[in-house]
Amino acid sequence: MKTVRVWFRKTGAARYISHLDLTHCMARALHRSRIPLWYTQGFNPRAHMVFALPLPLGMAGDRECVDIRIEEERITALEVKERLQRALPATLPVFDVTEPKMKPGKIAWASYRLLLEPEEGDARRLEEQLEALLGQEEIPVEKHTKSGMAHFDLKPYLGELSHRVEGDALLLELMLPAGSEKNISPYLLTEALESQRDARFCCRARRVNLYDLERNVFE
Repeated sequence: MKTVRVWFRKTGAARYISHLDLTHCMARALHRSRIPLWYTQGFNPRAHMVFALPLPLGMAGDRECVDIRIEEERITALEVKERLQRALPATLPVFDVTEPKMKPGKIAWASYRLLLEPEEGDARRLEEQLEALLGQEEIPVEKHTKSGMAHFDLKPYLGELSHRVEGDALLLELMLPAGSEKNISPYLLTEALESQRDARFCCRARRVNLYDLERNVFE
């Protein structure tokens, strides 16, 4: 028995499926691929699958992963990759299969790219609205937690934010806390920009990568 980490991208229409639906989709693909999976014991056995960190709905992912446990030692990483590629839709392409080097619990940071396309005005005006928001002494936001809504200041978490106009859109690149200890969604920033600066735009968001506490790339 061995555990492998399957790396894939979440693109196109797949951005709009929930994490639960993604889990079901991956389970069906693993079944169709005839990969010799290890199943949990008990009354309702299930294939062992552990996703590193679920994506928010509507967000694309450049480097997502799921750990699976395989009973057959002789099956190679290339075989797993090729079988899953044939079983999954084109919007969930598998690009690598590796041995896990870090536990998902080590994830502490995530990097994002947000492309904001203004619905009115132009990208320069939208950039001015963003700069005005960032210039506030505080950026109060509300966040859903297990115990209900939490109110906090988003500004201290935006120290690693850069932005620039690209064509007719405003591109934002930022690093935010992520993982089981603290998880700050970049959508909190776009919601604050809409509500506090009356900005109107379409947002295309991507999670680029995951990191541990020391900013080592999650592997």
